Amino acid sequence: MSRVWDVPVADSTRVRDVRVAAEEASARAGLPPQRTATAALVATELATNLLRHADDGHVIINLVESAHDHRTAVQLLSLDHGPGIPDVAQAMRDGYSTSATLGAGLGTCRRIANAFDLHSAVGRGTVAVARIDHDPAVRGSSPSPHPRAGGVNVPLGRAEHSGDSWGRVHTGDRLTLLLADGLGHGAKAAEASTTAVAELRDVADRPPSDILRHLGRALRRTRGAAVAVAQVELDSGLLRFAGIGNVGARLRTDGGWKSLLSHPGIVGAQAPATVPVQREPWRDDSLLVLHSDGMPTRWSPPDDAVLLRRDPAVVAAVLLRDAGSAARPAGDDTCVVVLGRGAGS
Repeated sequence: MSRVWDVPVADSTRVRDVRVAAEEASARAGLPPQRTATAALVATELATNLLRHADDGHVIINLVESAHDHRTAVQLLSLDHGPGIPDVAQAMRDGYSTSATLGAGLGTCRRIANAFDLHSAVGRGTVAVARIDHDPAVRGSSPSPHPRAGGVNVPLGRAEHSGDSWGRVHTGDRLTLLLADGLGHGAKAAEASTTAVAELRDVADRPPSDILRHLGRALRRTRGAAVAVAQVELDSGLLRFAGIGNVGARLRTDGGWKSLLSHPGIVGAQAPATVPVQREPWRDDSLLVLHSDGMPTRWSPPDDAVLLRRDPAVVAAVLLRDAGSAARPAGDDTCVVVLGRGAGS
C-alpha cells in the first residue's frame, strides 16, 4: 500500500489530474465502478475547492485498510494554507457551495463517502479527509467505543512510492499499531516497510518486543527498517511501546505531552538483541502520534481541543502541514499516524 498520489492544485488542469489519480487509486484498490465514480466525484470537489478558495493546496491519495474489513479503501486528503472556512457548519450542508462548482459540496462528499471529516482554522487553512470503501456507507450505525487509527503517507519529491508504511490490527480488547520506515526511500524502502506491515497480522497477539524480534527475521531479505510498535490493552488501560530506529512517538494524556523513546538500530539488519518496552496509562482522552523521520524533529504538538477530537487522519495531516514549510522542505518520505477517539463522521 505504499503507492501514493500527491497532486498540487495550482490551476484548473490539476483538478482533472486529481480525478484521474482517484480513478487510478480505485482501480488498484479493486473498487467496483459505482464506488470508483464516488471517489472521482469527491476528488473533483476537493480539488475544485482548493483551486477556488485556497493557497498552496494539494490532494494526497493513500491506499488504506478499510475500518470495516480487510479490503483496501481509497483515502483522499486535501490540505492547504488558505484563509480557512469561517462557518464550517454551513459549508458542510448537503449541496452548499460558495461558487459555481459541480454542486456536490462538502456536505454531499460527507454523505457519499464512507467516512468524511474536516478541520478548518481561519487564517491557517483547511484539511479534509474522505475514505471510499468497496461498499456504500451504512448510516445510523453506532460509533465504535474503541480508539481509531488514521494517518497520512507522503513520498519524498512526490514520487510514486513511499518507503514508509503503517498498519493496525484489532483483536478483542487489544489494538496493535505499527509504523515502519524502510531504509532510504523508493521501491526497496517500500518493500521493507510493507513487509513489516504484512507480517503484523500474524503476530499482533504478541507483546511489542516479540513482534520486533519476529520482524527482525522477516526483514532480513530486505534493506531493513525503523519500526515502532504501540499496543493498547483496552480492558486494563495500558499502552506498551517499543521502537527501533529513527521513528518518533508522542503521547498525550491528561492534557500533557510526553515523548516515547525508540532505540538505535535497524530491524532486519542491526537491531539490538533486547528492546525495553515502555508502559504508560491509556485513558479515554489519550492520543498517540507516531511519525517517521520525514517530520521535523522539533514539531510542536497541538493544543487545539477541536482538532484533537477530529478524525485521526485529519489530526495527522494537520500535524504534517503545520510542521513543514517552504523554508524547510521534507528530506525523506513522511508518514504520520494518530491513534485516538476522534469523532469524524
